[in-house]
Amino acid sequence: MTRAVVPRRGPGRPGYDLESLLAVAVAVFNQRGYDGTSMEDLSRRLGISKSAIYHHVASKEELLSLALDRALDGLFEVAAEVRRIDAPAIDRLEQLVRGSIEVLVERLPYVTLLLRVRGNTEVERRAMARRRQFDRVVAALVRQAEADGDVRPDVDPAVTARLLFGLVNSLVEWYRPRRDFDSVDIADAVCTIAFDGLRVRRNGRRR
Repeated sequence: MTRAVVPRRGPGRPGYDLESLLAVAVAVFNQRGYDGTSMEDLSRRLGISKSAIYHHVASKEELLSLALDRALDGLFEVAAEVRRIDAPAIDRLEQLVRGSIEVLVERLPYVTLLLRVRGNTEVERRAMARRRQFDRVVAALVRQAEADGDVRPDVDPAVTARLLFGLVNSLVEWYRPRRDFDSVDIADAVCTIAFDGLRVRRNGRRR
């Protein structure tokens, strides 16, 4: 699990609390790449001194840790909610997909950054380990749904899980918020495509 990072407390400069600083840092990381971004780059983008940034965080790596946790914590909150649902595995799997899409849409820059990390730092490696843990949650639901007879048995559950969330994660490459197309619309589209293909057909009818 990722070690909790406790940000430094203080009033900060007007308009640049930790939340707004983090949002700008994530935007720059996504544009330039984490490795290609320096604290000087962040200072210029924010229009404040590096010492003002260090008032809130100890390092660039701490900013990365906070940003990746923002995405991962959202996903694990959804997983915890799904575990509490008393329903067949196939329905819980669908709820996990829907909740994950909501997290992705609401925290799009943070999830985009998460999906781009490559394990070059200890923070990135911890984040990748948490992603694998989440993948195991998905695969376990797929296996249970397969055992229940609700998912095709001829595809390995781990492969099904990767394909399903590959579809979800692909949203970061093209989805842009629109007033007439929200997270529910996206979730409906993804689940229609994915689960109509996953559900077992019996007597010519979908279960």
